[in-house]
Amino acid sequence: MSDTDTDSTPTPDGNEPETETDDGGHRVRRYANYAVLIVLGLLAFVAVIQLYLSVSNVIRTWITSEYRSLFQAAFNLIVLLAAGVGISYQLRRLYGAT
Repeated sequence: MSDTDTDSTPTPDGNEPETETDDGGHRVRRYANYAVLIVLGLLAFVAVIQLYLSVSNVIRTWITSEYRSLFQAAFNLIVLLAAGVGISYQLRRLYGAT
């Protein structure tokens, strides 16, 4: 084989196909997205624990005992929905919308 032989052929639109170095860029971007997901997950975990404890104290202080469980349940639901939206958004970024 000679140096002029290539394994790739131009795409129908006339552009050269992606090379292995382009694939490396996608791989780095994917790993960066995973790292962002992990860091955001850890930060969210710590923040949610602190917020949960603080809101629980506020509920204990300001809400009468007969309504405490209702307020605690509503707060937990809001936290769960917010976490679900954030995780869903990041997973769509990683795996693409289908």
